[in-house]
Amino acid sequence: MRKFEGSGAAVPDVGFVIIGRNEGERLRLSLASILPKAQLVVYVDSGSKDGSVALARSHGIPVIELDTSIPFTAARARNAGAAWMMERVPDLPFIHFVDGDCELVDGWLEAALEAIGAEPDLASVCGRRRERHPGVSPYNWLCDREWNTPVGIADTCGGDALFRTGPFREVGGFSPDLIAGEEPDLCHRIRRAGWRIRRIEREMTVHDAAMTRFRQWWQRNRRSGYAMAEAVVRRGRENPRLWHRVVSNTFWSLPIAWPLWPLLWLRVCMKGGPVFASFITLGKLPHLQGQIDYWRKRRSRLIEYK
Repeated sequence: MRKFEGSGAAVPDVGFVIIGRNEGERLRLSLASILPKAQLVVYVDSGSKDGSVALARSHGIPVIELDTSIPFTAARARNAGAAWMMERVPDLPFIHFVDGDCELVDGWLEAALEAIGAEPDLASVCGRRRERHPGVSPYNWLCDREWNTPVGIADTCGGDALFRTGPFREVGGFSPDLIAGEEPDLCHRIRRAGWRIRRIEREMTVHDAAMTRFRQWWQRNRRSGYAMAEAVVRRGRENPRLWHRVVSNTFWSLPIAWPLWPLLWLRVCMKGGPVFASFITLGKLPHLQGQIDYWRKRRSRLIEYK
């Protein structure tokens, strides 16, 4: 594998796929954190208008610009980057996906490679994603909580993760039509094929949600509701918990349940505190809106919050 301009001493056998859409300064920080560690990098852009493509090219790395006539999804972008990697290096053992609004933490790649190398049946390894500015808004703080997933064998990973190329290719990669929830969908198919996913106790990436407005939080939760409804259709028969979550959210969103919200709030508050409980309770509404969007097929493009 040749070393692209801008890269320094690198860990071999790993290709980095960075995806982005109008990330601006966040992309610059992402590239700066990855290029010194990488031999093989590709940036996949989903219709940016802010100079992201020029920025990536200025670092001497290949850029894939997705066809604008086809709806953009993160899954489609990651697949395009992975295909580019596997075409040029057919025996590439590992691919690391990173969202363009994330910085890679020093030492993470070495820890991830050590973990995945120690267990031959691991298809993917992920770590702790942290929010860059959790104190700026309650919405960023909620994201930081969301990223703190349990350590150990996991059902899924997030958008930043190290994958073995073999199982990724075996299950056909991400489902490109999913506008959200593509990682649980992929990991479900990977686990069904006999592989495992592990979340290790290491810092992995720093994410910048840049959420300072209530509308952004609402849109992000609306997207989650859409993804959950679609997950039920795709794999609810194999995972009854998905049905329980959708039915529960629907019930708590209905006006007949609103008088019971104090009970729901109190139950969540005992586990996560008053701010967390308030947003979890109120979040039932945008989640239901997203579910309705899916059932009515009113939206097939991205639901963006930035």
